[in-house]
Amino acid sequence: QVQPGESGGGLVQAGGSLRLSCAASGRTFSIMGWFRQAPGKEREFVAAINWSGTNTYYADSVKGRFTISRDNAKNTVYLQMNSLKPEDTAVYYCAAAIQYYGVTTRSDAYDYWGQGTQVTVSS
Repeated sequence: QVQPGESGGGLVQAGGSLRLSCAASGRTFSIMGWFRQAPGKEREFVAAINWSGTNTYYADSVKGRFTISRDNAKNTVYLQMNSLKPEDTAVYYCAAAIQYYGVTTRSDAYDYWGQGTQVTVSS
């Protein structure tokens, strides 16, 4: 059974950095992405990357601060988060899509989801 598993969350001060990892074994995924959900808010798109790593997609709120990458040999996707802000505080979820249909920002484009990892940024 495919079940992405996130790691790397934690508590960091504003301006600091964290790197999230997501391992998803079992099959090849055309698109892997990250979403986040803050308390009382809807889940929102953060970043996504295609299989070859040649195309990346970012929410405007994280452009220039977050970088998504993947290592297909390890079936792992990473999210490097720099210059973190208190508003980045959320549970971060890894998502994987078998096929790419031209949409990466919608949660229903993805087939598998991780359990989430908490990221807390203190001011």
